[in-house]
Amino acid sequence: MANQAGNRGTLSECPGRFAVTRIERDEPPAARPTRYHREIARSVITHNRSPDLHFDSSINPYRGCEHGCIYCFARPNHAYVDLSPGQDFESEIFCKDNAAEVLRDALRKPGYRCRPLVIGTATDPYQPVERERRITREILQVLSDCAHPFSLITKSALVLRDLDLIAPMARNGRASVAVSVTTLDNVLKNQLEPRATAGRERVRVVRELARAGVPVTVLVAPLIPFINDHELEDIVEQVAAAGARSAGYVVLRLPHELGALWEQWLQEHYPDRAGRVMATLRELHGGAAYDSRWFHRHQGKGPWASLLSQRFRNACQRHGLAPREGFELDVSGFRPPGLEGQMSLWGD
Repeated sequence: MANQAGNRGTLSECPGRFAVTRIERDEPPAARPTRYHREIARSVITHNRSPDLHFDSSINPYRGCEHGCIYCFARPNHAYVDLSPGQDFESEIFCKDNAAEVLRDALRKPGYRCRPLVIGTATDPYQPVERERRITREILQVLSDCAHPFSLITKSALVLRDLDLIAPMARNGRASVAVSVTTLDNVLKNQLEPRATAGRERVRVVRELARAGVPVTVLVAPLIPFINDHELEDIVEQVAAAGARSAGYVVLRLPHELGALWEQWLQEHYPDRAGRVMATLRELHGGAAYDSRWFHRHQGKGPWASLLSQRFRNACQRHGLAPREGFELDVSGFRPPGLEGQMSLWGD
């Protein structure tokens, strides 16, 4: 299945670090359509032991993301399937169509321990193909049916489609949503994240979620020195007025192939400040473009990191936002799927 071509975050065909094949394409990069591939998942819950993350279990319904965000730290993952972290990442999308079924099987296993699941930690669960594929909605239906707590991370207004599932779970302390707001400037948005929802529309999403009683965190991410960091205070003020309860931020991360892709983008769009941007990023990461160590990778270290932290803390205090630590979600009501009817056999 394919979708029409359009704006892309990058036109680079840079090979992945494990590349063993090279594909010669007839069409120019700008004309490439988006192709969707059905992926039969054997498992959908991913676990991590990272001490600087507030969650340990997550689900990503899609691999690759058509939003085309040039800064996406998940781009290098396409190298594992011998595809480019450049344009392949945003035009070759893998859809885990059986995710709900696999999730249901996982939740009913005797040894399953209920803990909040975070949906969309790598790629957006509400990217454009979700309108037709509805994989995220099917996952939410499974979780809602068995009162399993969940959080969503997205930058898409499509999340509002599923308020009928999210809001009742939120009212029972079992759901929250994190909305990423990178910029309120539409010109910059179209350069950084060409197929994503506009920034001011994301503020509306925060407002609609909050009105429905859903706890909302806003992620000002990524913060990029001399590109969007000047918007930090304005974003915090606007999302607080819209009803967000907490906020967090992440400094631009450039793992693996993403470093070269980012520098290409920077030279194309902001050649006048490219040197200053990269020098500041290296200052944040101890002389390298990126430091992947825990407790370093998200905010960086040094004077610039301290300045950003102070600005962010002051803005949140001024507007009554709590620091992002993850909402406590209720796990006590969890009922394994498929057991509802069986329980009555033992109840008399």
